[in-house]
Amino acid sequence: MAKAIHSMIRVLDEARSLAFYDTAFGLKPADRLDFEGFTLIYLSNAESGFELELTVNKGRTEPYDLGDGYGHLAVSVEDLEAEHARLSEAGLGPRKIVDFQNDGARVARFFFIADPDGYQIEVLARGGRYL
Repeated sequence: MAKAIHSMIRVLDEARSLAFYDTAFGLKPADRLDFEGFTLIYLSNAESGFELELTVNKGRTEPYDLGDGYGHLAVSVEDLEAEHARLSEAGLGPRKIVDFQNDGARVARFFFIADPDGYQIEVLARGGRYL
């Protein structure tokens, strides 16, 4: 059986990305590997063993083209409204809370927020399959 351990995204500005992921989700560097042409930074928090790997390509000045294949990362939180308010107060621009239903039954409550490079992150209320 496979165990999911991390997902990687390429970011343009290391400091800006580290500040966003720390402020938004409490993700802090767990490891850092510097190479000649790039740096890998693994972010994590106490909520999960899953990590987000940031790849910073040295010398890159143009934003990445996210294309039309990328979907989103997802995190779950205990208090969706409080997190939405906190992220709004921090100036991070979360979008509106959505009550997602199928045939009148709630599937999930969530909102999206974009990181500095445009990657979309879905923030879900914990419950059901979104623990």
